Amino acid sequence: MQALIFDVDGTMADTEAVHREAFNAAFAEVRLDWHWDEALYTRLLNVAGGKERIERYWRCVEPEETDGKRMKETIAAIHAIKTRYYTERVHGGAVALRPGIARLIDEANAAGLPLAIATTTTTANLDALLSGPLGAAWRKRFAAVCDASSAPVKKPAPDVYYAVLQQIGVPAAECLALEDSENGLRAARAAGIPAVITTNAYTETQCFDGALRVLPHLGDPRQPLPESVAGTERGWMDLAALRRLHGGQSVHEGRKENI
Repeated sequence: MQALIFDVDGTMADTEAVHREAFNAAFAEVRLDWHWDEALYTRLLNVAGGKERIERYWRCVEPEETDGKRMKETIAAIHAIKTRYYTERVHGGAVALRPGIARLIDEANAAGLPLAIATTTTTANLDALLSGPLGAAWRKRFAAVCDASSAPVKKPAPDVYYAVLQQIGVPAAECLALEDSENGLRAARAAGIPAVITTNAYTETQCFDGALRVLPHLGDPRQPLPESVAGTERGWMDLAALRRLHGGQSVHEGRKENI
């Protein structure tokens, strides 16, 4: 294992609830009578990318109102408003990093292990989320940061992972991806990168066949992993534990459920 690659939304932080609130606030501002509850948003998360989710929903509920140029312009405007609401909420302290994320980043930086980000979220969302816990110069802690602007084709396509691999110059098989969703796992595996999954409330019933391990989170001294999770000497995943997983290449049989 020569590099770690992080997904962001759902992996580094439980952001999806805040994203959903921001979408609904944007719909209200532009006077759309749309409202995405948790069940609906869980299904929409199968579509990678905020603009893509808006388009999918629009085509389902008002197909007669969709046309090429006008639709794209309207979606872009709604998404810009949504991004404003999201970044305001994140800057206001609505989101914290998940257990183990900051610790693992510190450990990897101290060990000289290259880190990268492979996400479908926007640059503005990244800055809002990471500048607080990691500092204004957070980008210096990563060898590559690839987001929606780096690879327009979203996960489960592997494009954003290919962009990361090109920048860091490490073979795919020598990297380890940290993801939270089936789409993210599919993208990493399509690029030839083994992956560990940390689930959240929106993804815990998805299929993770082919993951090295499926965990509720990475664990921390103040929030250790459940005792039922084997393979962690101290109750959390550190670099040594991840190296053992990567070296062993044991594959988890994921759960399957229609959402």
